[in-house]
Amino acid sequence: MEEKYLITIKGTMEQNGERESVELMTRGKFAQRNGAYYIVYAETEATGYAGCTTTVKLSADAREVVMTRFGKAPSQLVIEKGVRHICHYETGFGSVSLGVAADEITPELGPEGGRLQFSYTLDSGGENFISRNLVDIHVEQLPEAPLS
Repeated sequence: MEEKYLITIKGTMEQNGERESVELMTRGKFAQRNGAYYIVYAETEATGYAGCTTTVKLSADAREVVMTRFGKAPSQLVIEKGVRHICHYETGFGSVSLGVAADEITPELGPEGGRLQFSYTLDSGGENFISRNLVDIHVEQLPEAPLS
């Protein structure tokens, strides 16, 4: 799979009444297999995880998004409608277990790309709310380079 897509990811964290957003634009890969969509991109210094690769998988029934980071700081978040998952998250300073619960998953993906929006809450166990996180991913096919 070639990096033939422009992946734009905007992440917004809501915590203690404040919002903080980060946006990343990078080349990446996009594919559909067995009804599921896969978005793959390399992390950068801007995210603090340079050298890592992240895969975002939207399940065929669009009820679950799994974000898996591979490399020196491996992590996996499972965001599924109606289910709270306990997930392992590597921070670079150590690992933590977090409760993850989906608020919303809105897929608008097709064979050429599109958009995936989802939001979820993080907690550190039961009543200990950490943040609400909103993710907006745009996948756009890059134009083919002309042959010389």
